[in-house]
Amino acid sequence: MQQNRRSDYDVTNTVQVSSPGSVCDAIKKLFTATWPGAPFDPVLRAFDRLEEAFSGRDPQYHALDTVYHDTQHTLDVTLAMARLCAGYEREAPPGRALGAERATIGLLIALFHDIGYLRERSDTVTRSGAELTATHVARGAHFLEHYLPKAGFADWVPIATQIIHFTGYEVPLADIVVFDERDRKLGHLLGTADMIAQIADRCYLEKCRDRLYPEFVLGGYALPLSTNGDRKVKYASGLDLLRQTPQFVSETRMKRLDGAFGSAYRHLEVLFEGRNPYMEAIDRNLGFLNQVLRSESWRMLRRNPPVFAAGDDPLGTTRGLAMGYIRKAWAKQSA
Repeated sequence: MQQNRRSDYDVTNTVQVSSPGSVCDAIKKLFTATWPGAPFDPVLRAFDRLEEAFSGRDPQYHALDTVYHDTQHTLDVTLAMARLCAGYEREAPPGRALGAERATIGLLIALFHDIGYLRERSDTVTRSGAELTATHVARGAHFLEHYLPKAGFADWVPIATQIIHFTGYEVPLADIVVFDERDRKLGHLLGTADMIAQIADRCYLEKCRDRLYPEFVLGGYALPLSTNGDRKVKYASGLDLLRQTPQFVSETRMKRLDGAFGSAYRHLEVLFEGRNPYMEAIDRNLGFLNQVLRSESWRMLRRNPPVFAAGDDPLGTTRGLAMGYIRKAWAKQSA
């Protein structure tokens, strides 16, 4: 693995996770090595469909405008999912292997797991995809209902529309309905990929402060506007979000990664000679954050990576909308 990791490259610094072509090529290499002879065309077509939707070329949707959950995030998660599936397949007990078709479904769900952030062109009210945070997973499931039959996977619709919920909090994990343990394993791999890819991001800390916080504001998670005007502050600022990040990561690892998902991230180790570059990157991020928190030297967080979302200034637009939401919340409280 190379040193001096670039901000839009994966944890190994070998795959540009802002580039659909680079990620697709890396996944194809893994896929064909793990399931020789299995068709990869459905995944190729899904990459094309994702680019069409995220770019705004789809007549049904506006282009992707979320600045934390941007194109790089989706591609990073999909690459992690491919690695987890391949690693698991090499270690799967007899009768428990995923198989090529199930792995393909997992990759399609990973590619479209955040497509629910896209605003429909018929929606004249929503100003940012971040406002759809509370329902984006269910919206993604709705997308899969229509996409999978066209892709030749109609039989997978009832399963895939459940598995996508392993990436979110809209449905409690215990309430996700799958009957085949291989499908549950696929969900665990998917939920793991979603969490470890973003926390292992080289610029995770800056992205939490500068991008996730305004998305939380617009999504109603940081400063909700209740019907009676009460102000319930969960995250007062991007810095406040960072102060709570160590606890979030600790609880996520205990309850999800090591808990509900059964330490599925360990399946990566067979691909990396016993190492786990994702968990190593997560530990480095948390170690550095703890240094920042102890010193209160926020200038240590100085990375400013590019945003892979639509618009001339998607970050400025998102921040402007978030400030409007905050002013509205305070005005309602003081009225």
